[in-house]
Amino acid sequence: MPVFAVVLSMLLTVSQPPLRLHPANERYFEFRGKPTVLVTSGEHYGAVLNLDFDYARYLDELQSRGFNLTRTFSGTYRETPGSFKIEHNTLAPKPGRYTSPWIEKGGKYDLDAFDDAYFRRLKSFMAEASTRGVVVEYVLFCPFYEDGLWAISPMNARNNVNRIGDCPREEVFTLKHPKLLDRQLAFVRRAVAELNAFDNLYFEICNEPYFGGVTLDWQKKVAETIAAVEKGLPNTHLIAQNIANGSAKIDKPDPNVSIFNFHYASPPDAIRENRGLSRPIGFDETGFKGTADAVYRREAWEFLLSGGAVFSHLDYSFTIDHPDGTAKIVDPTPGGGGPEFRRQLSILKKFIDGLDLTKTRPINARLASRDGGARPVIGLVDTGKPLFVFYASAGPRAKFSFMLPPKAYKIEWIEPATGAVVKTERVDVLDAGAETVMESPEYREDVALRISIPGES
Repeated sequence: MPVFAVVLSMLLTVSQPPLRLHPANERYFEFRGKPTVLVTSGEHYGAVLNLDFDYARYLDELQSRGFNLTRTFSGTYRETPGSFKIEHNTLAPKPGRYTSPWIEKGGKYDLDAFDDAYFRRLKSFMAEASTRGVVVEYVLFCPFYEDGLWAISPMNARNNVNRIGDCPREEVFTLKHPKLLDRQLAFVRRAVAELNAFDNLYFEICNEPYFGGVTLDWQKKVAETIAAVEKGLPNTHLIAQNIANGSAKIDKPDPNVSIFNFHYASPPDAIRENRGLSRPIGFDETGFKGTADAVYRREAWEFLLSGGAVFSHLDYSFTIDHPDGTAKIVDPTPGGGGPEFRRQLSILKKFIDGLDLTKTRPINARLASRDGGARPVIGLVDTGKPLFVFYASAGPRAKFSFMLPPKAYKIEWIEPATGAVVKTERVDVLDAGAETVMESPEYREDVALRISIPGES
């Protein structure tokens, strides 16, 4: 992107307050004046650090699906070809095609000298995302999962002229090495200052800090640094913390953190366990359940209809040769994606966009099982309409049981894979104390139920 276009985009974003918690419902976001959830099926985080990746074409595809999020790593971490059995990994640039925040001199990096070309590329990416209404989760750091990844890091003493970072990989993101910490925080300060003008941004402290020895006091220091820098700048951005794989109860949340991210968060127990925080809960990475669409579609519906605010699907169909996301995904790639899945996820995004998120909350209901028992069912109520939405994947029929106020209701059974309404009916609830039972039509994999009041939905 030409420099003048970057400047123009930055000037435009200054007039908008950055992404923030919605003041009427802080479990969700407000972006450019509208309540929203953040949904995407995005590339493997190398859009900026991999010089061969055409991020404009990539962002075009996200925009065409109605997605409003992408997750990108800063470049303080990269992978090598073959890492985690990922074919055509965008986080593993070819030799000479990796860009980091630090200047490279004769094959080594200078941790006291930032690369202006890197920050130009970063801001160009931010500007392109901004014009398409895409929010960027900028991930500052990532642990080194194995020695081979630490061996190629600019922060490793063998790879920098400063001879800083002579330590095991498990100690990189701790407070044990003050000189290394100083350079890390200097990078944070530079990145936060460079990106302050953009409204389509939030920071994540560290990807998967529960691996590789990352300490809570180190994470707290990074969050404090972000907040301190922005006190002297025009804009304040949200900070995310990656909590756990699956779920975990957050007992002492960092006051500087507003978004709590989980990976592989299915079932969506993390939402229930942390509902008392009244903050956005994110399903920030998917995968490791094969390459088929149904399992990830099910995860998305379950998470967002439980009250989740972020669903970030990891889509391996985006590669250097296919930045539009048309690469074929084959085993042993540890996840899914592709045009068909993105089409299905866009149906859910439109479905959620049809709710008034300022008045939406999770609702309790029961789903009858084949053995005659019952289990909780996932659902939301939009109290402003009112409108109820539920989701199940019990198959081949589902029997929903819940309490409804006395009224006449329109019932729509929806196929999540297509968005088609497969059956419509009317139910008159006469008794406020009576249980209403609805049985679904036959379905293959999953079904959604929308209950509205005629003329009000």
